[in-house]
Amino acid sequence: MRVVLDTDVVVAGVVSPSGASRQLLIAAADRRLELLVSVPLMLEWEAVLERPAILRAAKGSAEDVDVVLDQLAAAGTAVDLHFLWRSRARDPDDDMVLETAINGRADTIVTFNVRHLAAAAQYFGIAVERPADLLRRLR
Repeated sequence: MRVVLDTDVVVAGVVSPSGASRQLLIAAADRRLELLVSVPLMLEWEAVLERPAILRAAKGSAEDVDVVLDQLAAAGTAVDLHFLWRSRARDPDDDMVLETAINGRADTIVTFNVRHLAAAAQYFGIAVERPADLLRRLR
């Protein structure tokens, strides 16, 4: 299963040690799902995870974030963005998630903001679901 994780899912996975998002990060690192990553998406993850409030909530450091991102990058499948599909998502901040999913031929985008991405993703035949829903399907 080819999956793109929205930034909110990665943040939840780093901050909460016991939630579905953490389990999805572990599944991606263990290659039990094919995580699709792009340079813009990884840069977004890094920028958000290194915010002081997120680091405090995660009880970690910028170096810890780098380790997590390095593991996800190593386990993930790099997606080159040949076509940019701007202004498709309801929230323009979600365009890089959608672009990665389209160019990577993702099966699913995992996000807490389903309503922001659902219509645009559906146009391209990509499912959108919450972390707990995907985790149930993986088990």
